[in-house]
Amino acid sequence: MSGLRTVLCGSGLLAVALGSVTVYLAHCATCHGPDPAQPGPLGPPIKGSSRALLEAKVLRQTYPPGYTPKRPTQLMPPLPALAGDIPALADYLK
Repeated sequence: MSGLRTVLCGSGLLAVALGSVTVYLAHCATCHGPDPAQPGPLGPPIKGSSRALLEAKVLRQTYPPGYTPKRPTQLMPPLPALAGDIPALADYLK
């Protein structure tokens, strides 16, 4: 489900980032909300999150060196099963 999907359209090939949206909606939107630029019911806005932050927080429940968390809570569990989806998720959150 990660990465770009390629579809054929009238003028040639068009790459569509469907997988990254699906990953976000399935695994992040419940807490962070459907719009990653806005605060969610439990989590802060995550639009603009770097790949390093996603790898640290999503996979290990830590933060990269020098990062100041937006909230002091530790509600988010690690989600190591999403390791293969981090690149697509980082692209979606740019």
